[in-house]
Amino acid sequence: MYLLGYDIGSSSVKASLVDAFTGQCVASAFYPKHEAEIMALHAGWAEQHPEMWWENLKLATADILSASRVQKDDIKAIGISYQMHGLVCVDKNQQVLRPAIIWCDSRAVDTGNKAFLELGADLCLSHLLNSPGNFTASKLAWVKRNEPQIFEKIDKIMLPGDYIAMKMTGNVCTTISGISEGVMWDFKNNELADFLLDYYGIDSSMIADIVPTFGDQGTITKIAAQELGLKEGTPVSYRAGDQPNNALSLNVFNPGEIAATAGTSGVVYGVTGKINYDPKSRVNTFAHVNHTHQLNRLGVLLCINGTGILNSWMHHHLTPDLDYPDMDRVASSVPIGSDGLVVMPFGNGAERVLQNKEIGCSIHGLNFNKHEAKHILRASQEGIVFSFCYGMDIMKQMGLDIQHIHAGRANMFKSALFCDTLATVSGAMIDVYKTDGADGAAKGAGMGIGIYQNHDQAFATLECIAHIEPLTAQKDEYQAAYLRWKNLLEKEL
Repeated sequence: MYLLGYDIGSSSVKASLVDAFTGQCVASAFYPKHEAEIMALHAGWAEQHPEMWWENLKLATADILSASRVQKDDIKAIGISYQMHGLVCVDKNQQVLRPAIIWCDSRAVDTGNKAFLELGADLCLSHLLNSPGNFTASKLAWVKRNEPQIFEKIDKIMLPGDYIAMKMTGNVCTTISGISEGVMWDFKNNELADFLLDYYGIDSSMIADIVPTFGDQGTITKIAAQELGLKEGTPVSYRAGDQPNNALSLNVFNPGEIAATAGTSGVVYGVTGKINYDPKSRVNTFAHVNHTHQLNRLGVLLCINGTGILNSWMHHHLTPDLDYPDMDRVASSVPIGSDGLVVMPFGNGAERVLQNKEIGCSIHGLNFNKHEAKHILRASQEGIVFSFCYGMDIMKQMGLDIQHIHAGRANMFKSALFCDTLATVSGAMIDVYKTDGADGAAKGAGMGIGIYQNHDQAFATLECIAHIEPLTAQKDEYQAAYLRWKNLLEKEL
């Protein structure tokens, strides 16, 4: 018996086939083999064609079916993880009307800020737990104002994972977790945030029907089965944004538990049982995968846009002859604090943690007689970690106790330098696990059809492969470097 999970990222689409009994991934694949295109027609824009996600998903599915030789009848359920906060618009025939406006697109910042001021901070924060900010509702309002000819044709709006589920099942639906990440859920009244939609002049009929995060979300249609090589009628039984899903993948469900990722963007995601928010909306509160009307399970999300993408930029433009492990070794040869060199890693759009300011990436203190490429490599890694810690300080002010971080062994969590720096500056222990978002989505699908009685059973075989503790002897040096970085940042804000 097998479970199929998909992770619809902005860089690639990954598929994992998981043995439901052992919990082990038996085959995985991703497409494209290079980073997927992100279109930026104007400064601050970021768009992708949803049809590209579907084509890459088909290719990844074909690869894992070929590699595993698993019979399609043995695949019992499908789960979907996806890049958060995107906007997909379709007409009555379920045809895409324009490219998706994805998570790192900044065009709606002013739209959301204006709504926050005019509706009032107290109303927005007490009901939405966030400023409307640069999230999905504000992106749709931007389309309404700037592309009225497109807006008039919209039948439904969706998040990226909703679009993939629609392609599979023919059903247009979403989840409370998904609506909350678009900042369209009223937590105070446990209903759609009509006051925000009314303010933007958006008819609530555009919002997809709500289905449970775990459970019946539709079944594979005949057409989709033919395109994917799967069995018609296979249920889609789980869906969540990539960060709630990453937490699920790491068995992070309960208050006080913390998950982190460091891919294109970097995220620290902490679960709380209390309705809470940051008054400046620098970190954001959304419904976690196990949130219900009866049980508050909320995810407080710190997102740093310029994380792995900075490391990738350094690789391609500064050290193209080095692979990532070599970059790590070269950077590690530089002393803590990078001999005074400081990098601000904010070059991938407006940063929520900086109140949606777009200050760009910058290098400070460069000395042509002392610094080399290796210093920039280390200062970049330190800048990324310091931006994490800056946001984690805000999370701590909200009452989150960050002493233990769970992460998957992927992207920058493969770097010993990154992990040691994060553990030492934050003071938290880090456990690194052998899992990823697609694996987690597959197990979520198993929970959705009742193969697993609970999440502890679903993740009983989760394997911890590394335990990183703070470097006590070097704590003072790291803290001094962090304070120097923080002081420079606050001068720019």
